[in-house]
Amino acid sequence: MDKTVLISGASFAGLTLAYWLNKFGYKVTLVEISSGIRKGGSPIEIRGEALNIVKEMELLEKIRAKRLTVNLNKRMVNAKNETLFSWNHSEGDDIEIDRDDLLDILEEIIPKNVEFLYQNRIAIIEQSDETVNVTFKNGENRNFDFVFGADGTHSSVRKMIFGNEDNFSVFFGAYFATCETKEIPTNEGTIYNEPGRMAGLFPFRDSTQAIVIFRSPKLNYDYKNQTQQKQILRDNLKNSDWKIPQIVELMLKSENLYFDEICQIKMPSWAINRIALVGDAAYTAGFPTGMGTTLAIQGSATLAKSLYGSRGDYRSAFLNYYESYRPFVDSIQPKIIDGLNFTVPKTQEEIDNRFNK
Repeated sequence: MDKTVLISGASFAGLTLAYWLNKFGYKVTLVEISSGIRKGGSPIEIRGEALNIVKEMELLEKIRAKRLTVNLNKRMVNAKNETLFSWNHSEGDDIEIDRDDLLDILEEIIPKNVEFLYQNRIAIIEQSDETVNVTFKNGENRNFDFVFGADGTHSSVRKMIFGNEDNFSVFFGAYFATCETKEIPTNEGTIYNEPGRMAGLFPFRDSTQAIVIFRSPKLNYDYKNQTQQKQILRDNLKNSDWKIPQIVELMLKSENLYFDEICQIKMPSWAINRIALVGDAAYTAGFPTGMGTTLAIQGSATLAKSLYGSRGDYRSAFLNYYESYRPFVDSIQPKIIDGLNFTVPKTQEEIDNRFNK
């Protein structure tokens, strides 16, 4: 009988893991709380070893065909929109792609025998040395050999099995928001800073991607409540210059707003018995690193290959996944400090010194 696996979350980590586990002969079920693959969000990048993995999946050429502008002019400006510094951004081997395009490409290669449970989620998990018993939100009860949490930074699987998010989340004193708009057309990337704040406008498909980042102490809000998120934007970006007031107003009426804290997930292990975590649920890189998708794709392949190569010894497989992949995660996560300090300087002096280097 085929080993059965349940993956919670149908984004980059979940879809990549589903592909590899299905390829290795596992019977795969994906559960996703949304009504379909969750779309929207800013462009993402695929780098390094993750490029080799998508090549193994025979997706590299499809992904390259959808890559966004390879050469993009970018400007850093002052409040009067005068250029302070400009450069041409060339990706090299890295690939920047629309998040939705990559999700479509991954979804297309998932075989028909992979089961998708949409508009559902895990409500209760109980595990033993032999099986994992799952009760879903709709009341259905099923057993699986393994359960994998690929459900993001605010993972519910992690909370149920490992404990509260606060035990593993490291907050870096900033929040970010992004949305897509047609109301501020641009053909170049434009970035503006004032102390503790950043705003950017970037061409994206036939519209513009607007981004704001602001430094702040930890705020108490429900990360699922967009009304609260929009009030936070109002409160923390008032009295700003440049186009920030216009961007905030667009975000307040946007239906595709994405808002979250800038944080990382750091854990002493990624598995307990038959349940393991992958992607942001285990090792969020943080927005300024640009490495979240790469970590998700590479980590999912590492996990699947470790499990397949373990000859049934899942404990050694999960340990190998952790010990072999942890050094790469540890090499990426510290980059968030320099990335955040460059992107959102705390003082005007730091902003000015950045241009004098």
